[in-house]
Amino acid sequence: MLFRLALAAVLAIGPAPATDTQSRTVALPAARSLTLETTVGNVRIVGEPRQDASIEIVRQAPRPEGLARMPVTIDETATEVRVRAAQLEGATDPALTTDVTLRVPYEARLSSIRLREGRLTLVRLRGVVTADVRRGSIDAADSEGTLRLESGIGDIVADRMRLSPGGLLRLRTFNGDVRLTLEQRPADARIMALALNGTITSDITLTMKDTWGPRWGEATLGRGEPVISIDVITGTIQINAP
Repeated sequence: MLFRLALAAVLAIGPAPATDTQSRTVALPAARSLTLETTVGNVRIVGEPRQDASIEIVRQAPRPEGLARMPVTIDETATEVRVRAAQLEGATDPALTTDVTLRVPYEARLSSIRLREGRLTLVRLRGVVTADVRRGSIDAADSEGTLRLESGIGDIVADRMRLSPGGLLRLRTFNGDVRLTLEQRPADARIMALALNGTITSDITLTMKDTWGPRWGEATLGRGEPVISIDVITGTIQINAP
């Protein structure tokens, strides 16, 4: 009797969630870029003093057969590393999650980072980053270079950011707030901020148009480069500088 009750309890609970971890290290010299596409989960990318890229992918599903619905592929060519851990046929099942951790050279070229839903974290990057999160937040810290960060629905927080010669800081969200904190007040920069439905505040004095319609602020410091470009459709923009 007790055995039958215990078996019934196990069957009622169902099979344990399935977890799969895959790791790989690939060469990532300056001439080689990296792309990543995934569906639901968290992505963390950290710059380090190295010449290769460490890739760790952790998949979780309610049942083992769910792992097959988000296969992992890592393809290499002479000029590109393509990492894909997306759900099949464009599915967006929130129960199927993929967490990705990339450890890359400081000046890595991350030409396309695409996450459908989740959180993207970028730390200590100095190269080229183009990232798009359709639903979720982006956190960047201690970085510089050419960064194009976009969120469809979610906030963008960029902390302790620096401007490098020839660089670009492009922050865009459709529905969310953008908060940029510079490590130091720049002597040379071109700053442009647009909020279609929202407000703009800045420690750096901007020439403002905010009497009616979209809010627009701009400033040219010194040589007028590098460029900071921020725009939101619905949300606020905050620029902090010591």
